[in-house]
Amino acid sequence: MLSEKLLATAFTRAVKHGTLEMTTAAGHRMTFGTGAEPRVAIRFTDASAQMALCLHPELRLGELFMDGRLVIEQGTIYDLLQVLLQDTHGELDELPFHRLRKIRAWMKRRSENDAAKSKRNVAHHYDLDGRLYALFLDADRQYSCAYFDHPDASLEEAQLAKKRHIAAKLLVEPGQSVLDIGSGWGGMGLYLAQVAGAGAVKGVTLSEEQLDVSRKRAGAAGLLGRVHFELEDYRATTGSFDRIVSVGMFEHVGPPSYDEYFRTCRHLLKEDGVMLLHTIGRTGTPYPTNPWIAKYIFPGGHLPILSEIMPSVERAGFVVTDIEVLRLHYAFTLKAWRERFMAHREEVLKLYDERFCRMWECYLAMSESAFRFQDAVVFQIQLARRNDVVPLTRDYIAEREAALRMAEEDQMRKSA
Repeated sequence: MLSEKLLATAFTRAVKHGTLEMTTAAGHRMTFGTGAEPRVAIRFTDASAQMALCLHPELRLGELFMDGRLVIEQGTIYDLLQVLLQDTHGELDELPFHRLRKIRAWMKRRSENDAAKSKRNVAHHYDLDGRLYALFLDADRQYSCAYFDHPDASLEEAQLAKKRHIAAKLLVEPGQSVLDIGSGWGGMGLYLAQVAGAGAVKGVTLSEEQLDVSRKRAGAAGLLGRVHFELEDYRATTGSFDRIVSVGMFEHVGPPSYDEYFRTCRHLLKEDGVMLLHTIGRTGTPYPTNPWIAKYIFPGGHLPILSEIMPSVERAGFVVTDIEVLRLHYAFTLKAWRERFMAHREEVLKLYDERFCRMWECYLAMSESAFRFQDAVVFQIQLARRNDVVPLTRDYIAEREAALRMAEEDQMRKSA
């Protein structure tokens, strides 16, 4: 059968470490790799599933797993991705017709992120039942890359360190105004007010679920006079701010909107202001979004490389004052999320169905694999309107982090 031959050729080339055992729909069993760990056994339930994987691997792998047509009989979906990706330098190029998919994606590329589409795209993922996120995120519901400033950091410690690291780079001074673009469940905005001393924080989000939680948290913290959250597209925001922060939102902007994004941010930032952009990106060459992720998880999303971002930064008139690349931090974050999700899988099943559980297991596994075996990273890009508003050396980051740690301890004592 043609599909068996194509898969055998692809898996022979791809699996260089570890072991993959494949059982075809016809009952033929083939083994690839070295015989070492990790060992993964998969089975196809029908012949058309085999050909589907050959024709469009990046889309069909997730779909077949979700639909139970690709059954993992030994190991997990993450183990399968590890065996396939750890030695391929990131892409499933060895699978047939993969390059045709890449060309097709570039040909149909267009803006998916005008104001109306952006809200729909956000709702698709972020307006899910809040109980789902509570099962695997930290208590502060930080749904972005944590910062593991020491090897043994827990997820909670690493997420707090992320907020601290960003606040230090923002150079927030007491009483200053901050705009948080894509404010999530409010954790960053509340931190900047409670710990960093910001005088007024405005958070904007397109998620009604997140907005409701954020406002309740601000009220419970007694910060409604200083921290405001709005259901608002950043393009509709007015005012002038000392600091702008955006964490985990830029991935949803899309290249056709980059010019507008940075022009808007520069217009909103005061002359002596500082902006910190924290975004997932890639270190390779421009590449279309994984089609399974785009269809089922983050419609309209795109992971840019720096050369896609910088022309828009330059055209907007921003000065780039610092760039840091966080490598593997998100892999560690996603590993923690995936393990927590799987530990609470039965509870997720009560909220949704089996197909949803498999979809989210696949999403978390794919995402972790992208940061561990492929070229996904996180960029922290610091921007200003002038080149003299940030200290000359990076020593200030550690100094401010130390001061913020002390402020965190004071806040904990007050809350006790």
